Amino acid sequence: MSLNPFFEPSTLDYELPPFAEIREEHYAPAFERGMADQLAEIAAITADPRPADFENTVVALERSGALLRRVVLVFFNQSGSDATAAVQELDAEISPRLAAHDDAIQLDQALFARLDALHRQRETLGLDAQSLRLLERHHTRLVRAGARLGADEQRRLREINTELASGAAAFRKNLRAANKERAIVLDRAEELAGLSEDAVAAAAENGRALGLDGRYVLSLKNITNQPELAQLTDRALRERLLTAALGRAADTNGPLAIRLAGLRAERAALLGHPTFADHVIADETAGTVAAVEALLARVVAPAVANAERERAELAAAAAADGITDLGAHDWAYYAEKVQQSTYRLDASALRPYLELERVLQDGVFFAAGLAYGLTFTERTDLTAYHPDARTFEVFEADGTPLGLFLADFHARDTKRGGAWMNELVQQSELLGKRPVVVNNLNIAKPAPGEPALLSWDEVRTLFHEFGHALHGLFSAVRYPLFSGTEVPRDFVEFPSQVNEVWMTWPEVLANYARHHRTGEPLPAELLERLEAAGTFGQGFRTVEYLAAAVLDLAWHTVPAGVEIADAEEFEAAALAKAGLDVPGIPPRYRTTYFSHSFSDDYSAGYYAYLWSEVLDADTVEWFRSNGRSVRDSGEVFRAELLSRGGSRDALECFRAVVGREPDTTPLLARRGLL
Repeated sequence: MSLNPFFEPSTLDYELPPFAEIREEHYAPAFERGMADQLAEIAAITADPRPADFENTVVALERSGALLRRVVLVFFNQSGSDATAAVQELDAEISPRLAAHDDAIQLDQALFARLDALHRQRETLGLDAQSLRLLERHHTRLVRAGARLGADEQRRLREINTELASGAAAFRKNLRAANKERAIVLDRAEELAGLSEDAVAAAAENGRALGLDGRYVLSLKNITNQPELAQLTDRALRERLLTAALGRAADTNGPLAIRLAGLRAERAALLGHPTFADHVIADETAGTVAAVEALLARVVAPAVANAERERAELAAAAAADGITDLGAHDWAYYAEKVQQSTYRLDASALRPYLELERVLQDGVFFAAGLAYGLTFTERTDLTAYHPDARTFEVFEADGTPLGLFLADFHARDTKRGGAWMNELVQQSELLGKRPVVVNNLNIAKPAPGEPALLSWDEVRTLFHEFGHALHGLFSAVRYPLFSGTEVPRDFVEFPSQVNEVWMTWPEVLANYARHHRTGEPLPAELLERLEAAGTFGQGFRTVEYLAAAVLDLAWHTVPAGVEIADAEEFEAAALAKAGLDVPGIPPRYRTTYFSHSFSDDYSAGYYAYLWSEVLDADTVEWFRSNGRSVRDSGEVFRAELLSRGGSRDALECFRAVVGREPDTTPLLARRGLL
């Protein structure tokens, strides 16, 4: 085997991982050495005969694990974006070992004793604000991880953590298999009647990529309501597609979800909390489960009322087609019809004006220049981790290099569903690192030579995920613990949701929304209809989101020792109790494919999107009405919030921008819920 490329820092610009050299066989030995090196570094900290001080304990802890950090960031990006069979096997093997490794550090009594001693005298150490916060956060993390538990409790905690990591990896693997097995395979293009020409061509290209030349494949997205439901005219095919989505991994991930929820409840009890949700939310900006429940409850009734009004309109449209039993598989289709008849807005008519490359360059990048002065240059000389991924160097307004942005936008068989941002190199002044970030989306790959035309929702996703990228790129913190998006889970979606404002900002929209063949701008009347239809469908969208948020919370407010017999029955009861068992509107995610809740780190935290949207909607109003230019406003938002990462209290960052406490009114107005 050649020298392992992880064993030394990359010599490429920005320490971009040397993807041209990295092979799958490099991961396991890099994990082995990385864990061993960090444990040796921790042992050196605890063996130091000098009294604990900030440098020899806290800073030394921040410096530890450099090799492990390199391989973890690269591997888990690949396990999401290009999970071959070998990568999935290593994920299943390494995830529990990494959990055990974390426990070995977080439950190290000698390390905790040094941190605890420093924490008790923290006000007398003369630390600056960021260093003091670092000490406090490390101490809090170890306490929350179980550092104060007795030996028997810690032993059980280690067992639970290992099993939870194994279960999350299994959940991911099961869902990938189910998505692949339940893809809809069709023999004739005519069966896809209603889809746009480019969407039909993309289905054919998907078939070719999956080894099914001449056939048309609709691969499942992670969400319940598949985008094609709005266009397919064949009602039976719509029902088949939705049924495939709803039933994913029921036999494997249903029992697994019960087991994972039970283990989390037991873990929370060991740590002194009544439920897992109480444990998680205690360290978020919401603070308490009651605060989260109050926000959700405030929105449920008006959202359901909106949805019922929408249902009446859709039922009337369906009745004109002789359909008297409007089903969940009909909702999106007739919503599209009502939108066309009421607002004369055809979603498919927008697609020719939303070509991916133009949206990226003249929309997303242009907006970043407008608000923050950034410019972007593609670096074809830097190899990314997959042929579909592209690398861009990001520059400040004065030409100073800032970081690298990798864009990996197309769906493939080895990529998990959804859209997300990862860091490949975390910014840190202490370690001399500049940021390297990546956005992953799942846009259908067009046929060779054809443009990738986007839906309006896909445009929103592109802007949203780039908001996360900016959060990582603008990071200007000293310590790795605070880098980029290392903020409370119910705050991390806030900057990304704010970035969505630029998709409809007049100057930005006019720059990117142009016909991909003629270059003609989006017709003014089409834009007017788009704006008029702004709150149309918000009842449906809010209810399907709330159902998922309530479901996540329900699974994680079950106390330890309470037995759950059946995942589907539990789900139905939770939705009924919350008043969200709305006919025709299933949750955005059902339990068995709810990756946020059972295989990612949003467990007991899916409410974060709505919680963050309170801050987001309020901040967007600030951008529009504060009297500053867009550029000046962008600088304030960057300096006071985006650059701070976790180095300052999250809500303090918000207040520094807006100048007051959050207000829920803009959120309710945006969703048509006032």
